[in-house]
Amino acid sequence: MKKRLGCFHAHHSNIEHIEKALKPYNIELIHFVDPGLDRIKMDSNFTEEVAQKKIKDTLEWISSCHVDAILITCTFFTANIEEDKLAYSIPIIKIDDPLFHSICEKDEPQILVFTNPNTVEGTMNQLINFATKQKKNIQVEPYLLENTFNLVMEGKKEEYIESVSNGLNRLIINHPDKIISAAQLSMVPSAENIESKTDTYVGNHLKSLSNYLEELLKLNVYQ
Repeated sequence: MKKRLGCFHAHHSNIEHIEKALKPYNIELIHFVDPGLDRIKMDSNFTEEVAQKKIKDTLEWISSCHVDAILITCTFFTANIEEDKLAYSIPIIKIDDPLFHSICEKDEPQILVFTNPNTVEGTMNQLINFATKQKKNIQVEPYLLENTFNLVMEGKKEEYIESVSNGLNRLIINHPDKIISAAQLSMVPSAENIESKTDTYVGNHLKSLSNYLEELLKLNVYQ
C-alpha cells in the first residue's frame, strides 16, 4: 500500500527538495505550507509560547489528515517543538534528524552553516541533545551567513542560491581542516553546487533523508 507523508513547511520553496529526494519511492506527499510564523516572529508581542502553540495545533491538524507520518522541514519549527508534549500515533520526523546522525558519525571539527538567524540557537541545542543521547563527542561550531535568508523569503531564489554558494565556498577555503554542512533545507541547492564545483564534501539534509525515510517507513522503490 502506498504510504502518505504529510510535509510541514514554512515556505513553498522546500516542496521541490522533498519531491526530488523521494521521487524514487512509492509514496504520496501531502504538503502543508504556513509562512505565518516566519512573518511575525520579529514582532514585539511574539513569544515562544505563540510559536509552540501554532506548531502543535498544525501537527494535530496534519495528523488528522490520514497520513502515515509527518515530516517537518523548517528548522524554526523543529527548534520550537515541545518534545515532552508530542503524543501522536504516527512518527513525527524532524528534517534535522538524518543530518544530525551524519554529523555525529564524524570525528573531525565541523562547521554547521545557517542563513536564518532565528534557528541557530534552537538547532544547536537540539544537535547537542541528539549527540548526548547517541553518546557522541562532536566538535561543531555554528556559522551564520548574514543577510541571506531574507532573499528566499522574498522569492529571490537564484540570488539566494548564489549568495549561499559564495558563503559556503569561502568557508571551505578558509577552513580546509573542517567539515562544512548546510543547516537548512533551503541551502541544499547551494551545498550541492559547491560540492560539485570544489569536489569537497558539503553536508546537507537530502544526502541522508531518503535512506532514513525508506528505512523508517518501509518504503518501496518504483520498479
